[in-house]
Amino acid sequence: MTETADAMRKLAGRPTAVELFAGAGLLSSAFAAEGFRFSLAVEQNVIAAETYKRNLGPHIRVGDVQEIEAVGACDVLVAGPPCQGFSTLGKRHAHDPRNKLSLEIGRWAKALSPKIVVVENVPKFLESIYWSELRNYLEGLGYDVETHVLNAADYGLPQIRRRCFAFASRIGLPTIPSAGGFRPSTVRQAWEGLPSEPTGRDGHVAPCPSPIALARMKVIPPGGDKRDVLNRAPHLAPKSWWTTRVQATDVWGRMHWDEPSNTLRTALLNASKGRYIHPEQDRVMTLREAARLQTIPDDWTFVGTPYQVARQIGNGVPPKLGRIVARSVRETL
Repeated sequence: MTETADAMRKLAGRPTAVELFAGAGLLSSAFAAEGFRFSLAVEQNVIAAETYKRNLGPHIRVGDVQEIEAVGACDVLVAGPPCQGFSTLGKRHAHDPRNKLSLEIGRWAKALSPKIVVVENVPKFLESIYWSELRNYLEGLGYDVETHVLNAADYGLPQIRRRCFAFASRIGLPTIPSAGGFRPSTVRQAWEGLPSEPTGRDGHVAPCPSPIALARMKVIPPGGDKRDVLNRAPHLAPKSWWTTRVQATDVWGRMHWDEPSNTLRTALLNASKGRYIHPEQDRVMTLREAARLQTIPDDWTFVGTPYQVARQIGNGVPPKLGRIVARSVRETL
């Protein structure tokens, strides 16, 4: 690192950060709220990058992290590489080409020489050969490495969402606060103040269910799911529901008012993908309701179609959880 670069960072008075696989910017927003200044963020998806730009600034660069030259310096490198190949909710292809993208973090760490590297992913990532290789590489660069698996619900968020955070540091490892002491939060609390019916404005919109989907929803009681359709209205169940031996019990599920929601996935507008049906109404949650469960501020502006926005929400780190991580990193610097 040059003396000029170090002097500029000290002059700015705020620790600098770079984020790879930045998505719509939810993790960047958490670090920014804790006093970090981002000099660069990289995201390949044009629509997600536009959301990032509108909310956080023009330092976002659209492109493939493999093809962009890693230059400059920063205090903290943050990265949330694609998780689809590791998630237990997906097909978990060991040779998914996206898996190896996580190895790019090592190249950027070597070039930017950050004091701390933060890697976010699903817990199964820690069991992969890619994490093992990345960890060995970072340790070879002189970093101490430690991992944590955090459940957002344990930290007062209205969503059950388990994610791993790996920290590689040259100055001491961040101390993550214990999950004890955080007040539990529920779907009802998260949606407080929102109109009960979708307004069609500010993301408070949900797709209109098809006639068959509506008929299924009508027979699902509070807290119920696909099994209630099978038991109460078997004529509404497709043949595949009867022939599938292993049933996912949360699909076509109604959310519980007084519990945290299940993990929000990118397909959160699709009742067949999880427990995404409103606790009382015959519809899935709206985008604004989903954003509330992710602790995204109401003034956050999304770009894209409803399904593109749902993907941005489902792929992101809840800002409230991100701030807990960012605060721990800031206190370490």
